[in-house]
Amino acid sequence: MTTLGPVEGGRWVAGVRPLAAVDPLAGAEVLGEPSVYWERPLAREAVAGWGEASAVEAGSATQAQAVLKAISAPDAVRWLGEVPSALPGPWFGGMRFSAVGGDEGWVPFGFGRWTLPEVVVWREGTGLLAAAFAHEGPGAEDVVRSRLARVGAAFPAGYRHALGGPQTLKLTASRPDFEGRVVRAVETINAGGLQKVVMARAVEVEGERAFDRVDVLARLREQNPRCATFLFRAPDGTAFLGATPETLCRVEGRRLETEALAGSASPAQAGSLEASDKDRREHEAVVRYILKALKPLAECVDADAEPALLPLKNVVHLRTGIRAELREGVGVAELVAALHPTPAVGGAPREHALEFLIEHEALDRGWYAGPVGWVGLGRAHQMVALRSARVKDSRARLFVGAGIVAGSSAESEWRETEMKSLAMLRALGGGHV
Repeated sequence: MTTLGPVEGGRWVAGVRPLAAVDPLAGAEVLGEPSVYWERPLAREAVAGWGEASAVEAGSATQAQAVLKAISAPDAVRWLGEVPSALPGPWFGGMRFSAVGGDEGWVPFGFGRWTLPEVVVWREGTGLLAAAFAHEGPGAEDVVRSRLARVGAAFPAGYRHALGGPQTLKLTASRPDFEGRVVRAVETINAGGLQKVVMARAVEVEGERAFDRVDVLARLREQNPRCATFLFRAPDGTAFLGATPETLCRVEGRRLETEALAGSASPAQAGSLEASDKDRREHEAVVRYILKALKPLAECVDADAEPALLPLKNVVHLRTGIRAELREGVGVAELVAALHPTPAVGGAPREHALEFLIEHEALDRGWYAGPVGWVGLGRAHQMVALRSARVKDSRARLFVGAGIVAGSSAESEWRETEMKSLAMLRALGGGHV
């Protein structure tokens, strides 16, 4: 584990001030592209961070669990004045889907990486609050006050819409390769080797000019209000961003909210989704897995009796909400270790499905389908990074996947991934794709 700044020991000074503004993303006009961004429009939760007061990296799943435990432990921040109670974070980041790699483009992100921004701006009520962080030491309080004054003096009051016009995208993806992998998966399932496996693929995207990633965020949040829009920037300037509908875990003290999200159809076919035997089996595998994983971690667990439809812009999912009262001492580190990856992004049985993916998927997922989000004192929100892309300059690598069960067809799974790619493609291209 490489630590680029202390994460424990009472070594941080922070202050907070209100801003006469409404949109954290608008800060990009004066502060530049944020280093982290997170927004759930329907929940009115939005937060942007600039700079890095600290960063901590993990090289394995075991190290990642240790990092998550450290950054969610009793607070190491000394606040100048009132302590904000609803600050998302202040640590932001994510981790890989698995340890298996090979794509050099993911190297700057590491296995896992979490940052504490120098400045965080978030929505609270009808306005915004800004917090600044600095290493504890001589002059730290002056640094915090200076950062807050700079943000307060220049932060734009309005809402940030996408400013750039549309551009043509050049797309590259191999349909025969993907469909061939789906056929092998169905054969393995029919032979009794698996119940379900989620096959992912990449789409290479090239724009006419460098992508304005703030514009991409603005489009994503406006077009996908039921999703969490996110951005995490690596040290080399590459960004991983997207708009994902799936919560892995949201923790408030001992209260947990999670969900099973599996089974998909186009909006035009939504009426038949609840009656689809294939999609119900795919969904129920995820519900069973989550309930079993939570049993040793929770005092009590409650799940919706029947799945409901979750309508998104380009696709409709089956969703089962799950709630739990956690046992004493259980937090985000234990939950991520127990839940990730769920059958919604891996398969069932889990270990057999992951082995199949290593052998047959031919894709380094990187942070795609991994846990991303924010972590704070006794609070955390981790989403599963779906509908996402790794973006640098005029190139993007977009990731989509589909759950394969008995009865799946290669053609229909290709169409499902095409449908799921539309949200990111429209945000990257700035128009209809």
